Amino acid sequence: MRRSPILAAAAALVVACSTIYVATTASAAVACAAAWSAGSVYVKDNVVSKGGNNYTAKWWTQGEDPVLKSAQWDVWINNGACGGTTNPSPSVTSQSPSPSVSPSVSPSVSPSVSPSVSPSTSTTPIPVGGLPKHALIGYLHASFANGSGYVRMTDVPAEWDIINLAFGEPTTATSGDIRFSLCPATECPGVESEADFIAAIKAKRTAGKKVLLSIGGANGQVQLTTTAARDKFVSSVSAIIDKYGLDGVDIDFEGHSLSLNTGDTDFKNPTTPVIVNLISAVKSLKARYGTGFVLTMAPETFFVQLGYQYYGSGPWGGQDPRAGSYLPVIHALRDDITVLHVQDYNSGSIMGLDNQYHSMGGADFHIAMTDMLLAGFPVAGNTANVFPALREDQIAFGAPSSTSAGNGYVAPAAVQQAVTCLVKGTNCGGYTVRSGTNPNFRGLMTWSINWDKFYGWEFKNSHEPFLNALG
Repeated sequence: MRRSPILAAAAALVVACSTIYVATTASAAVACAAAWSAGSVYVKDNVVSKGGNNYTAKWWTQGEDPVLKSAQWDVWINNGACGGTTNPSPSVTSQSPSPSVSPSVSPSVSPSVSPSVSPSTSTTPIPVGGLPKHALIGYLHASFANGSGYVRMTDVPAEWDIINLAFGEPTTATSGDIRFSLCPATECPGVESEADFIAAIKAKRTAGKKVLLSIGGANGQVQLTTTAARDKFVSSVSAIIDKYGLDGVDIDFEGHSLSLNTGDTDFKNPTTPVIVNLISAVKSLKARYGTGFVLTMAPETFFVQLGYQYYGSGPWGGQDPRAGSYLPVIHALRDDITVLHVQDYNSGSIMGLDNQYHSMGGADFHIAMTDMLLAGFPVAGNTANVFPALREDQIAFGAPSSTSAGNGYVAPAAVQQAVTCLVKGTNCGGYTVRSGTNPNFRGLMTWSINWDKFYGWEFKNSHEPFLNALG
């Protein structure tokens, strides 16, 4: 997604060929687990000891001293004192297939301990209640102007169930330091004060709406190449959530934010730092805010469905290393994702599960692309490495609200044909749906609320009553 009218667009992670310690369980006498090693890779629930205490890993980690990284939002849990006979060395497991570790992975481990994320508790209460069965999701141009007109938060119509604030962007591509501020009055006449903006967000949340910080966009490249950048991402995003009183985040990484290193060929066990660190960062945010934390994602088809044919640079060579690069992130966070709404626009032709190429411009593209996520698919043609289907309620798809909002606009009737096909299995045209009927399909996302207002609310007025009538 862009600022301009035309847009561009589990938890157990291991590094191959590294020693991976299988979790040990302390005895009744609380014996010390195997000693922590700075060069070893640990995954969720692995137990180590250092300095007379046992520590349990919350997620993938390497080179992070448990004594220094066991604050509330850090990677290690301090289990308390241990003693007596040290447990036998834990067994070593290898992953199969085991891709070679790219030489570019090692620099991602910070030689010094990065600052801990503030352990303070969240000041953002999560309202009781969730999303409607079928939700309407839209992006609000809150930090910039692009010709569509500024829309104040208080003026966003009640039909929008999730409002994604576009955008939080980093100070530099690799800093991890995310910043967000309202559009300047010189660019956006009529912009509200920050106090009014915060009050309007609170009112939306009180009414049961979800307001999220969308991070990235076409101009906001985010590359978490180091653990220090990862930690800064968590702390800076948390600060924005707390300041504005938000429900969660939307990950809208585009361009060159996510790319797979050579040799990183298994989406279930990624080794590329920008992938691994993003997964870890989002899990930290989820742990900080709890079960009410809302997580959405808006990848382009290139980063998801193209993975059916190509994944990273692949063994064949020559392919763009960004191909399918969202898949390991989605897979590792599948238990945490609230809604995945792929951008079914600004896309080239993509092969579907029928092994036919599908192009934008009608219901067919939405049906074929969404069916892949509801049915699952082999990655890069490898039937032994299948990306599992997500739940129906986690899936929506994105469509431009108007011809000015992005390439791939289709009239409301075609969008609704696609939804009807996916939900009820009828009116599917020439495509045979592999996922069957999906009555809990979550809904529709659009870029954007601003462009929809500019064009007389066609998207909202057409689709909100349609979604409600689905039952």
